[in-house]
Amino acid sequence: MNKKYPDEFKQEAVRQVVEKGYSVPDVYKRIGISDKSIYYWVNKA
Repeated sequence: MNKKYPDEFKQEAVRQVVEKGYSVPDVYKRIGISDKSIYYWVNKA
């Protein structure tokens, strides 16, 4: 099942990886979504 996340939520997740230097596993564990989603959002950004 695909969940829809608000753009702001996605942007903040990407910001944590790209700007703040957190690893993807750190971010997905903290916000509770799949690592695949975050990798996709980061690559898309």
